[in-house]
Amino acid sequence: MKKSKLNRVQKAAVEAYGKPVLIFAGAGSGKTRVLTHKIAYLVDKGLVEPRNILALTFTNKASKEMKARVHKLVKVPDGLITMGTFHSVCAKILRNDIHNIGYNSDFSIFDIQDQISLLKIILDEMKIPKAEISPQGARHRISFLKNKLITPSAATKKASLVIDKTYASIYKTYQLELAKNNSVDFDDLLLLPLKIFEENQEILSKYQNLWKYILVDEYQDTNMPQFKLVKYLSGDHQQVCVVGDDDQSIYGWRGAEVRNILDFKKLFDNCEVFKLEKNYRSTGNILDAAISVVKNNENRASKKLSSNSGAGNKLGLIETNDELEEADAVINALEKEIKLDKRNFSDFAILYRTNAQSRALEDAFRRSGIPYNIVGGVRFYDRKEIKDLIGYLSLIINPKDTISLRRVVNFPPRGIGMKTVDKCAIKAEEDKIEMLEVLSNPQSMGIKGKQADSIANFYNIIKKYNELIPKLNAGELIRALVEEIGLKEYYNKNSFKDDQDRFQNVLELIKSVDEFISREKEASLNQFLEEVSLLTDLDQWNDQTNRVTLMTIHASKGLEFPVVFLTGLEDGLFPLYSSLDEKEKLEEERRLFYVGVTRAMKKVYLLYANNRRRIGSDDLYGLVSRFVNEVPEEKLEKISFTSALTRKVVRGKRGRHTRTIVKRTVVIFDDFQVGDYVEHSIFGTGKVQALSGRGENQRVGIEFKDGLKKKLVVKFANLKKVDKL
Repeated sequence: MKKSKLNRVQKAAVEAYGKPVLIFAGAGSGKTRVLTHKIAYLVDKGLVEPRNILALTFTNKASKEMKARVHKLVKVPDGLITMGTFHSVCAKILRNDIHNIGYNSDFSIFDIQDQISLLKIILDEMKIPKAEISPQGARHRISFLKNKLITPSAATKKASLVIDKTYASIYKTYQLELAKNNSVDFDDLLLLPLKIFEENQEILSKYQNLWKYILVDEYQDTNMPQFKLVKYLSGDHQQVCVVGDDDQSIYGWRGAEVRNILDFKKLFDNCEVFKLEKNYRSTGNILDAAISVVKNNENRASKKLSSNSGAGNKLGLIETNDELEEADAVINALEKEIKLDKRNFSDFAILYRTNAQSRALEDAFRRSGIPYNIVGGVRFYDRKEIKDLIGYLSLIINPKDTISLRRVVNFPPRGIGMKTVDKCAIKAEEDKIEMLEVLSNPQSMGIKGKQADSIANFYNIIKKYNELIPKLNAGELIRALVEEIGLKEYYNKNSFKDDQDRFQNVLELIKSVDEFISREKEASLNQFLEEVSLLTDLDQWNDQTNRVTLMTIHASKGLEFPVVFLTGLEDGLFPLYSSLDEKEKLEEERRLFYVGVTRAMKKVYLLYANNRRRIGSDDLYGLVSRFVNEVPEEKLEKISFTSALTRKVVRGKRGRHTRTIVKRTVVIFDDFQVGDYVEHSIFGTGKVQALSGRGENQRVGIEFKDGLKKKLVVKFANLKKVDKL
């Protein structure tokens, strides 16, 4: 095994063995390198057998990267070392042992939409109006309680206010309904193994003996259940190594406890601590600016980070009038970077605090013809047509899954309305049988004719494919199912492009099943659905695509880009208003700023707007973020920018709200002709191939010198006529 690329502290951390190990890894300090080298070292030196190693991550992307790096360092049969996310590893534990707590191994994993669908039913049955408690609000509350390890009975005992008692009652009913459906949610994937371990010492000992060395990546992001899992699994051997950075703990809103890493030494005796303080990603000015902000937090471990890349450029600071000018400023700076430093589109990341900020940025990128990719849009597996087909597969595997049954019983349309479904649910409750079994005899509910035939046909399809599970592989089963339920005919009967696209997505899902089968040995349909349910937005992001990346700062964690734009840096937006008066929340916002800045390798632009428009209310007149003021002036370069926008503030009807009308200032535009040669600041020179309209609204189709074809709006494109290519 080669360790030549490790510095002195990294090497010492890799070779530490026999005690609990805590590694504070500052941003860009090579934590993944240390983790993978440590795994390889344990195997290479014969200290731990590969099958006895467990490595836990937070994303599938990180897990795949870890596996690839380990296999480059040491020869280990694929799959022998257990490497995966907390949720995927816990799902495997449950597949083996969930029968000990009353479920069977074919349980379904409910995603957010499934949870909301179930909670809608529960709230309706409890006659709780949406204005009082929404399904989304109930889901958030239940997840909060689970992350704090509060059971339904404990929540009931603790409740003193009426609203808390109502939430506790919803929580209790929700858990009972999940169990009836033989289903779990994401939080249960972590909680139910704990329940098994607490009730069965023999099973806990089995896993403690299996995993004799445990490694955890991004330990600062662990919540209470994850901490408890690590504590249980490390048992008496205490052979655990955690890597993380308290300055990058940014998930407190979903239960992460920064104290887990700060108190690690107290919780694991005789612990060895290492600090990785050499940054290999960012320049000195970027790193110093980020540290100057985060060091204002009280709850943090002291570190002395230094850059390995020289001082580099100062951070660009751009003041704009509003979010429209801010978007123009991003485009302007990006064009200059491409022209002067010959950068690719994929070199840029535009980061923002909230998803709503992406709209103005997207509009600007579309107008300019610059390709971009948004992380956090509608994921492939969240599209309706995909969710519908996955609903079929989930029900086929787990006939108790009534949420999936409700979703697909009338898809494609077969004349079965929701009132009929509700009637079936009542009958199932009365007869104490599964809802699917009720569908086998619609006549018992007084349902006759075509509707009875449709119900019976649906029941027969589900039963048929349930019995085919052991006889067909996942790819064969999904193909046969798609044909039998007539999805191709359903989507192709309309000439609408959306329907055509939806069926193409169905074919893409079949393709993804085929790829899964070729990738995983002895792959089952259940395993495929499990993998899909645990995917995140980040797993869909393709960093090989030459596009500008737009994402929230939360989504950017773990990534790096040559140039980063941090937008919306105003007090009230970043940091959020809700954090200004709460110390813990403000400190997390400050850590979020640190994460955003340290995604950059070469250059950072900080942008803020003096006012930001809100729909249906007054414009926000904001002050520059306090975080910008915490960056030393000598680290900043103020960049002046003026866009071709004029504004007029008008008052709404009856003087209730003000709003800003924005117009683009246009001087004179040349009308282009087919055959004209033009120059664009990013795409270079090209030839006009097609056009429509005149003046500032003229649209032109251009083929550029490298073969790239673009459709551009003249008033946004800043095209210049030239004599030749």
